[in-house]
Amino acid sequence: MNAFAAALWGAFAAFSLVIGAWLAVHLRPSRATTGEVLGFGAGALVAALAYELVPKGAMHNVGHFLALFAGAVVFYVVDRMVARQDAAPRRASGGEAAGRSIVVGALLDGIPESMVLGMGLAAGGSISVAFLAAVFVSNLPEALGATAAMQETGQAPRDAYRLWWSIVGVAAAAAALGYGLIRLVPHAEGQYVESFAAGAVLTMLADSMMPESFEQGGRLTGLLTVLGFAAAGALSLLD
Repeated sequence: MNAFAAALWGAFAAFSLVIGAWLAVHLRPSRATTGEVLGFGAGALVAALAYELVPKGAMHNVGHFLALFAGAVVFYVVDRMVARQDAAPRRASGGEAAGRSIVVGALLDGIPESMVLGMGLAAGGSISVAFLAAVFVSNLPEALGATAAMQETGQAPRDAYRLWWSIVGVAAAAAALGYGLIRLVPHAEGQYVESFAAGAVLTMLADSMMPESFEQGGRLTGLLTVLGFAAAGALSLLD
């Protein structure tokens, strides 16, 4: 295995973002369906937090706690910066704002997630199937929901594809970086990267993904969130 292989795995995990965009563009799901899919994806992300991203005993380690909080703060600050830029020419609608936040979240959690994949490959010579599947599954509804919000504001499909493909490229580079980091610094602590990703993901879920899924999909999203959690949690048995 080498950095190129790590980049391919990172790109593969993020490729579901493009699939989600394709589904939104060609199937044009209703608001209710989009909300229900978002609910399922939110549950999968919660499972990824519980089983993969948050290291065991993280809350008893000051460094892990600070990394978790840093991920949350970075997401919050970047999301507010983007929101202010949007509000300059016009006021963003609720769906548009949520779509923007999901995109920011996909980028901020995608980078550390891909680094974790690359680090795992360098350290153990293999990829965590459960983590890879959880990332792949959760990315799809994120892209579907955000792309649907973009379409509601009149953005062209090519703009959405360009955005998601760029994030796939960033994910590939981050995976290669994680691989190289472990090779150069064998004792590098990948758990801090995981904690940072967890903070960004949890903030995005609370700020955007869960509220938007409930607003669009109604009460059924609660059941689908549990189903998404159970499905992603079951994947942890594969490791």
